[in-house]
Amino acid sequence: MSVELPFAPVDAVIRRNADGLRVSAEAAEELARRIQTRGSSLAVDAATEATTDGRKTLMPEDFGVDQIPDKDALELPVAPVDRIARLDIDDDYRVSMDARVALAELLEAFADDTATAAATLARHAGRRTIKGEDIEAYFELAQYY
Repeated sequence: MSVELPFAPVDAVIRRNADGLRVSAEAAEELARRIQTRGSSLAVDAATEATTDGRKTLMPEDFGVDQIPDKDALELPVAPVDRIARLDIDDDYRVSMDARVALAELLEAFADDTATAAATLARHAGRRTIKGEDIEAYFELAQYY
């Protein structure tokens, strides 16, 4: 699976939650992959909501978001998030700009939670570097994907 999300903003999200720990490239790559899987899944659910409402355009409320954040305040870029949203939905669907920003906000919160937990796991292992295995361990422990 090719990853649509650039690793640099994912690395930045991990670093802001790392509390001084280093971050391996594998950690950023693994988290980017997990973000993509999560985003695609959320978009499929949002498409189902839009279809139920008789629409072909995904809106923020389809993602359960009421208030749209400022996209400049987000670390994750909106264009790759748009590509992630379209991975597993029909080409007939459109994704509104507000829905893209809403999805980016949800994915960034998901990344923050994951990065915080991965930092805890790295510290518990006695390491000063967050590795891809910490991201994987978090999802095993949390029974996600």
